[in-house]
Amino acid sequence: MQKWRMVRRSMRPHSGGKRMNAAIDTSAGYTATARVLHWITAILVLAQIVLGILIANKWTGAWQDQLYDLHKSNGAVLIPIILIRIFYRWGHPPPPLPADIPPIQQFAAHTTHYLLYGLVVAQVFLGWIGTAAYPAPVPIYGLFNLPSIWPENRALSEQLLGIHKIVGISIAIVAAMHIGAALFHHFVRKDRVLMRMISG
Repeated sequence: MQKWRMVRRSMRPHSGGKRMNAAIDTSAGYTATARVLHWITAILVLAQIVLGILIANKWTGAWQDQLYDLHKSNGAVLIPIILIRIFYRWGHPPPPLPADIPPIQQFAAHTTHYLLYGLVVAQVFLGWIGTAAYPAPVPIYGLFNLPSIWPENRALSEQLLGIHKIVGISIAIVAAMHIGAALFHHFVRKDRVLMRMISG
C-alpha cells in the first residue's frame, strides 16, 4: 500500500500541472514550408469538393461553364503542389505524434494521410485524362491550356469521369475524418497536434 502511494505521488503533475503534458506541449511543429503547402492543398481540395458538388448537380445555372473551368484549373494546379509536398515530406519527416496516443490511432492517422495523398493524385490525373479523352481543354485560369495527354475516346472519358466522381466522394469522406481527428486533438485531447500545423 505504501509503495502504491509513492507511485501515485510520483505521477502527480508539478509546475502548475504541466509536467504530465510536457512531451506533448513541447513537441516540434511543422516547418513553415510544410504548413504553407498543407494549407494551400487543403483550401484547393475543399474548394474542389464544393465545386464538384455544385457542378455535378447543375446548381450553378449560367455559371456552370465558368465554374467547370475553375474546377479544372484548380485540379491542374494541385498536380505540382501535391508532388512538391510528397518530395518535401521525404526530405523533412513530420514531427511524431504524442507518445501517449495508442498505436492503433497512430496507424489510423498515418493511413489517413497516405490515403489522402493517393486519392488526390489519382483524382487529378483521372480528371485530366478524362477531360482530354472527351475531348475538352484544361484551362489554367484563362491564361493557357494544358496539353492534351490522351487521344479522343468518348467511352473511356465517360468511364474515367464516372470513377472521378466516386474518388471525389471518397476524398470528401477521408478529408472529413482528417478534419474531425484534428478537432478532436484540439478540443478533446487538448494537445498541440492541430496547432503545430497552424503556428509551428
